[in-house]
Amino acid sequence: MKPLHESLPADPLAALGEWLDEAWEQRVVPNANSMVLTTVSMQKGEILPSSRVVLCKHYDRGNGYLVFYTNYHSRKGLELEQQRNAAAVFHWDAMGRQARVEGIVLRSPAEESDKYFASRPRGSQLSAWASEQSDPIASREALVAQLAAVEERFPGEVPRPPHWGGYRLWITALELWTEGEFRLHDRGRWIRTVAIDDDGVAHPDAWNVSRLQP
Repeated sequence: MKPLHESLPADPLAALGEWLDEAWEQRVVPNANSMVLTTVSMQKGEILPSSRVVLCKHYDRGNGYLVFYTNYHSRKGLELEQQRNAAAVFHWDAMGRQARVEGIVLRSPAEESDKYFASRPRGSQLSAWASEQSDPIASREALVAQLAAVEERFPGEVPRPPHWGGYRLWITALELWTEGEFRLHDRGRWIRTVAIDDDGVAHPDAWNVSRLQP
């Protein structure tokens, strides 16, 4: 298994991009861009984490953010409204690699969400309208009925729902891990500050890097 470089790079963003590209090209899993996203909420004075698998639809290796899409009213969407700090993990077992991400989540610009939504299959567009994601429903039949109503409502072009769109996970901490023999794994961790101004624009700082024991 190829380890990390003996001298860790000052900026890890290119390395993460290479890992994503290689995982996708080699099709190590059906959805090589899948990541486990963890958000948190505060309920009755307790901090409660929740995790789910989402697809990373874009990685900006120049600025260092990951993009995923969802219903803003879903559990993760509501939790991100409360607390915009989140974490994500990519695990490519066949390649002996893992990438752990921590960062600040901001909504993607509307035009970016519009463009991606327009590229989706019509059925997926209709489902974004039909499903009130994470809310209870009486039966499967009721869900199918909601979809039928949406199909009737939009016989032609389907606009993006106002409650659906993208998020950018700006990376403030990144750990790259490679599998080693006899558990002598290789770990590098990079951290930086990302300031958010009053207009919601992210301003990342320089990276600090350290090698971690396995």
